[in-house]
Parts: sequence; structure tokens; C-alpha cells
Amino acid sequence: MKITEKENNGLKRVYEVVIPAADIEAKVDAEILEAQKTVKMPGFRPGKAPVSLLKKLHGKNFLGKILEETVNETSQQALNDKGDRPATQPKIEVTSFDDGEDLVYTMELEVVPEFDVPDLAKLKLEKLVVKVEDKQINEAIENIAAGQKDYKKAAKTYKAADGDAVLIDYVGSVDGEEFDGGATEGAQLVLGSNTFIPGYEEQLVGVKAGDKKDVVVSFPEGYQAEHLAGKEALFKVNVIEVQKPAPVKVDDKLAKRLGLADLDGLKDAVKGQIENEHSELSRTHLKRGLLDALAEAVDFEVPENMYEAENAQILQQIKMDAHRQLMAENPEAKPEDVEEPSDDVKAEYADIALRRVRLGLLLSEIGSQNDIQVGQDEVTRAISAEARKYPGQEQQVFEYFQKDPNAMAQIKAPLYEEKVVDFILELAKINEKKVSYDKMIEIIEAEDDDAPAKKKPAKKKASAKKVPAKKAAAKKAPAKKAAAKKSAAKKAPAKKAAAKKADK
Repeated sequence: MKITEKENNGLKRVYEVVIPAADIEAKVDAEILEAQKTVKMPGFRPGKAPVSLLKKLHGKNFLGKILEETVNETSQQALNDKGDRPATQPKIEVTSFDDGEDLVYTMELEVVPEFDVPDLAKLKLEKLVVKVEDKQINEAIENIAAGQKDYKKAAKTYKAADGDAVLIDYVGSVDGEEFDGGATEGAQLVLGSNTFIPGYEEQLVGVKAGDKKDVVVSFPEGYQAEHLAGKEALFKVNVIEVQKPAPVKVDDKLAKRLGLADLDGLKDAVKGQIENEHSELSRTHLKRGLLDALAEAVDFEVPENMYEAENAQILQQIKMDAHRQLMAENPEAKPEDVEEPSDDVKAEYADIALRRVRLGLLLSEIGSQNDIQVGQDEVTRAISAEARKYPGQEQQVFEYFQKDPNAMAQIKAPLYEEKVVDFILELAKINEKKVSYDKMIEIIEAEDDDAPAKKKPAKKKASAKKVPAKKAAAKKAPAKKAAAKKSAAKKAPAKKAAAKKADK
């Protein structure tokens, strides 16, 4: 193998690699000799087919496999010989090859830049410390109580309104025939909860205890039971009683309803939850300060391909965000309705892309130098957490990550980044600053406002298109909603690994 350096400019390298024809020929012959042992050909016993005949009939097939293997092996060997660490996948192009001739290909790549890791022990950071106040705990419990409504039996003459509950028996039929699952006794239905088929609950507004009501609705076209989809149904409803919502008291009964022993147990649980929220917010501030400090401590050239990919990703993301905002006002809005960011905005985000790539390389180098690894158990837990978001499709989610290297990299990257950050925080000098919860929020919001990534660069074009009516969602069981299932296969393509997610 002969390696000739064609270009060495900054981080860019271009090599020409020549593999002698004799080497290729020897590999093909070895492959054919190995295949001869098992190949079956008419007129020959197994293992006795002539090598010359095999080569004539199948030589080109063997050659394709050998060429691919040779390029993979020799390109890696060339990188090792040159001591290069590719920043991205090298671009390989075969420039010359014919039967009996040398294999010639070029390999173009960018290498990971060389830089000095700053003295991590000299980093000075600030950590916000917030004490949980009784006021926060009480407010949180009051909010919990507000969401735990009790329903009390109303007077027989009381007419049900939105927000009230009705206790009902019902029997459903289609074309005069009852259907499976269409009858229930003693069902409690909160009017306005959108629990039943569209149009069902509205027809029960105004009913009183003892009323009998014929409710006529149509099953959605996408209804789970195909034999009912799109069909008109009649539900004969008997109203047992109307119930009015009543406030829930903050006491031991509320705690027991939530699975806790008593009110003190509920307060402890809420306090722990608030402490966790404080801890997450405090870490957000601490990590942002760490990344800012690291960004100020280093300045080195980054691979152009990585920078361009990150910049394109950022611009694509802000366009998608702008499109979502536009669709909130006009569901018919299209991506092309979003204006291109201005040159000033593009320049601002170009700086962000440069910072992110530089910090990603720095964190990766720190992790590499200190042998920081992400264990398989950590990856499995992360995938399990992701799978729980898709009830009933957990196995498909696991298979998705196992089969897609980019998806697996997407799972590992934030885990790796957090472990590197934890390692640095152990070395850095951290000053704890006690603040109130409101002050911590004020500080973090101010940081968010100062961060360029939080600004809205893309303006929205005016649109005269009308907003169409929303389509009714498909329902499950005779009158109950079906929870929408998400598919792991619809996930966006995984981003490249390297600590990129924290706003660097």
C-alpha cells in the first residue's frame, strides 16, 4: 500500500491510496479457494469444482466484496499510519480500478484539532442554593387539592351544567341492534371532560335526576372498532343523579386519596418534589456557568464539516419553531410561509454553532483523557425511560435504538455529557449562593433572555387562509376516548454524538 498526501491545509487532509493489483488478486484467489470447499456446481462433487471455473463464473462477485473490505481496512490503516483522528466520517472515492490494475482511491477528511485542556481545578463557579419555604409547600398542596374534585349529589330539580357529573345507565344500539360494550350501569360522566364520543356530553347538559334521554351520535371514521366506524348510534340514557363538584379539603383524607399515610406525609412528599425542582434549576445555572467558563478558556479551529452541520441544524430548528408558532395562529400555514432569518441573525447563530462544536470537542477530549464511559446499564435505563413514553410499543422502541446507530448515539450523547460535567464539577471551585426561589427564577430567566438561542429570528408572513375546524379524535370502547399512540419510528433522525445539547 502506498499513501501519498495530496493536501494538508489546517484540519483538512487529502490522501491518495494505491493498493497493488497483486494484493487484490491474491485476496480474490484466497476467497475463491475458501468458497471452493462448500460450493456446489452441476457436474462436480462438492469441493471439487475447478478454481479457474469458479473464478470465471463468480470472480466479479468476489471482487466487489474484496474491494469493499480492502478499502475499509486500508483506509483505517492509513489513518493509523498518519496518526490522524477523523472528526467526521472520511469521504472516500475510488478514482481508478480495472481488472488486473492497481486500486487507487482518495480519502478526504478533517482531523480533530489539537488543543490544551484548561486547568479544571481553577474554574470558579456559582451554585444557587434555595431553601424550600412552607409557603411553597402549602401552595403546591392547595393546587393538588384543586385538581382533586369531589362530586356531591345535587337536588332532584337541579339541571346539569358543564363541569357537573352525571351518574347514568345507558344502552347503545346501531341500526336498532345493541352492540358489544355499548351498555353500562352506574357510569359517572363529567360533562365537558370530552371523555365520550363528540356530541354525547353536550346532549346531557340540562338533564335532571330521573330523566330519560335519547342521545344520538356518530362514531368517528377512525373508530377502533371498524364495524362501528362512521355509524350513527342511539344511546338510551337513564340519569340516576346529577352531582355538583365540591372543593376538597386539605387534610389526611386528601393524603390518603393520593396514596400517603397522612397530611404530614403529603407535605414531605411535596417538599421532596420541590427540592428536586430546585436542584434541577440550580444545576441549569451551574452548568451554564461552567460552559461559559470553558468557552472563554479555549479558542481553537474547528472542523468545517462539523461546524456547517451544526449551523444548518440550528437554522433548521429555529425555522421549525417559527413554523409551529405560525401554525398556532393558522393551522394551514406551511414551512415556506416562514421568512428566512436575516443575515444578522444567521451570523449570530453561526457564532452559537461555532461555540457548540468547540465545546463539544472540548468535553469529548476531557472525557477521553479521563476515561469517562457510559455503561450499558445507563443506556438501557435511558432507553427504558424513552420506551415508557410509548405504551404498548416498548419493544419496538428498543428495537429502533438497537438497529439505528444514530439513534443510539442520540441516547448516549447526553448521558456522556452529564458524566463529563459531573467530573469537572468535582474539580472546580464552587461558591454556594443562598437565594430565594423567586430570585433564582429571576436569575435563570435573565440568562435565558441573554441567550441568543432564545430569541425569535424568523418573522411570520401574514396569511389570509381560514382556520379549518379541528377533526374529532377517534374514540375507544363504545363511548370512551382512545389514547393516541406515538410511534418510535416517527422520531426525528438522531443528532451526531458529542456533548451538544446544553446551550453551549
